[in-house]
Amino acid sequence: MKILRLAFVSTALLAAATSGLRAEEPALVPLTTELPKPLFVGTPVPVKVENLEVPRAGARPAFLIPAGAKNLALNKPVTSSDPQPLLGDLELITDGDKDGSEGCFVELSKGVQWVQIDLGAPATLNALLVWHFHAQSRVYFGVVAQVSDDPDFISGVTTLYNNDIKNVSAQGAGKDPTYIETYEGRIIDAKGARGRYVRFYSNGNTGSSLNHYIEIEVWGTPAK
Repeated sequence: MKILRLAFVSTALLAAATSGLRAEEPALVPLTTELPKPLFVGTPVPVKVENLEVPRAGARPAFLIPAGAKNLALNKPVTSSDPQPLLGDLELITDGDKDGSEGCFVELSKGVQWVQIDLGAPATLNALLVWHFHAQSRVYFGVVAQVSDDPDFISGVTTLYNNDIKNVSAQGAGKDPTYIETYEGRIIDAKGARGRYVRFYSNGNTGSSLNHYIEIEVWGTPAK
């Protein structure tokens, strides 16, 4: 499988890097992750999608993270609101393979569904990356990303991304944009949030009412 490599830089972290860091703060380095081969050319815009982000032209801006941060989700256990996916096994979501071909993704039932990763211990998080499905140009609805130390996500929940403008998942109405899936995945600034568990919601897509996940990465460091 052809692999691409991409570096990301956060605007806020870049400002900190250029203005000078305090001695006790870790050095900042570009987040680099292996990207899969693109499976379609171009980014056709789906019709009649609310709050759609304008597709970016050119390379994605880089994103800086503290030196030593790692993908804490790699090979970690995954649970879901749909414990018996229609296609694939939940372990595919953290196996490190971002290929969007048949057999490399998990398909969950229709309606609001979530997947959850247990990082094994509390951590300070810098970035989340999610690949839903990139073999076709799609928009996934009701995307919500949260972190908590509570495995049931009842208390101590921090929401990092929410484009569920109609509050279908009952996690609060979100204002973040919907976006077109690509082989690059979606990067979400975790802003130093702390927690052991990471949960993603979705509610179907422009292609069907089903939910799909190829891979999730959670970049950060164990909490001190």
